[in-house]
Amino acid sequence: MDYRVFVTRRIAEEALELLDREVSLEVWPEEPPPPYSVLVEGTQGCDGVLSMVTDRIDAGLLDGSPSLRVVSNMATGHDNIDVAAATRRGVLVGTTPGVLAKTCADLAFALLLATARRVAEADRFVRGGEWRTWHPGAFLGQDVYGATLGIVGLGDIGLEVARRAGGFDMRVLYYSRHRRVEEEGSYRLEYAPDLRALLREADFVTLHVPLTPETRQLMGAQELALMKRNAVLINTSRGQVVDQKALCAALKDGLIAGAGLDVTEEEPIPPNDPLLGLPNVVVTPHIGSASVATRRRMALMAAENLLAGLKGERMPHCINPEAREGQAWGR
Repeated sequence: MDYRVFVTRRIAEEALELLDREVSLEVWPEEPPPPYSVLVEGTQGCDGVLSMVTDRIDAGLLDGSPSLRVVSNMATGHDNIDVAAATRRGVLVGTTPGVLAKTCADLAFALLLATARRVAEADRFVRGGEWRTWHPGAFLGQDVYGATLGIVGLGDIGLEVARRAGGFDMRVLYYSRHRRVEEEGSYRLEYAPDLRALLREADFVTLHVPLTPETRQLMGAQELALMKRNAVLINTSRGQVVDQKALCAALKDGLIAGAGLDVTEEEPIPPNDPLLGLPNVVVTPHIGSASVATRRRMALMAAENLLAGLKGERMPHCINPEAREGQAWGR
């Protein structure tokens, strides 16, 4: 059977070759994501789409593409997809979990170190020709070793961050929906009874929660005010988990010492956003999983998910297997 598939960005060649051997393939060639209107047009008449976190797969798109049977998202999260709408229409949704936890944890810790020790700020100082002499009071930052790390959301990525913190002899607190007693013993973790307790004690707070109605703007003005004045906030989850205006105000007013962000409320963040004018902020362009090996594994996993779904086989990583009941296979 000749399946038609739309891939919304050029991904690892091995994954594209895998798809090309079995389906009729169309790949969006440009660096920016396809505009929504192009995405809607591109998926029309397709059986499957391999999407990215930048692609909005909603009820309108699904209604305009009645032949669509599988959406394979090249991401751990799926907040860009209306999963309920897909399920009602018999569209299977796949993700790429588990493969990027270590890589994302590396970046979270890199942001923590860079922000604590003011690495980006010092680099700009040197490149701007401002380094005239060594001074004992220049670019004083926060010690990481021996400090208290607060992890909000102890999923796979949060746990990997905890493992890295062990190498810095950090005290690790965590707050999560589900207590992980076994890991507490293995990684010397302490469970915080609530978010407020964690925020009051942590020198560094790192966010690893999915974007849901409950976590949207989880870190607002009240929560930021609970943090220590020398504390640093790290966010590699989703930008909307943090109230960005409140964060900017907290940084300006010295309520917290700094922030390291791989995600922002609007992506790309506008160049004139006031957050970018603050010296105590490090911002990277959503590169949590951006290692060669991890992106290759993600692409292959997304391709394998897609092919399995199209063939009526069990998808390795499907978040709504109940959608199969509404599918009419063998068209």
